[in-house]
Amino acid sequence: MQSTLVMTIIGPDRPGLVQQLAALVADHGGNWLESRMAHLGGQFAGILRIQLPGEQQERLLRALGQIENQGLSLTAHPDAVPAVPAERPRARLEIVGQDRPGIVRQIAAVLAGRGINVEELHTQCESAAMSGETLFRARADLAIPPGCDLPGLRRELEQIAGDLMVECNLALPSQE
Repeated sequence: MQSTLVMTIIGPDRPGLVQQLAALVADHGGNWLESRMAHLGGQFAGILRIQLPGEQQERLLRALGQIENQGLSLTAHPDAVPAVPAERPRARLEIVGQDRPGIVRQIAAVLAGRGINVEELHTQCESAAMSGETLFRARADLAIPPGCDLPGLRRELEQIAGDLMVECNLALPSQE
């Protein structure tokens, strides 16, 4: 029987870390299904989902404990098989503007208030080309619930974008 795990890893970044993780997964008969990994503030941060023979799960977890001895923090959770959700419309939200505290909080509050699930979120700060000021960029992939008032959502996002002085673009797949 196959077992699926979702793991998070965080700790000091170094060359060979992903290779070490991949080798441990492979050594235990596992298959690396999907992952998101990044270098953030000098730290390696990752989340990954693997599948492996059920009898290998405990052995892999013990082997991963050796990585924790190298300064990494690791958590692993069984990947519960979710009920097949009804297909939900998808949307992409992009935000660009001068960085300031509260952008993510205010946008996330609007989305949560409408029952919208943020399935993936990428944010970064960079130096603006002309002014050199800090520019905030975000891209979010969203699952829209049935019956969501999209025109109302757009109006609310435009209002917040104006208040925050950022550009906010909501695109449904047919509009991309």
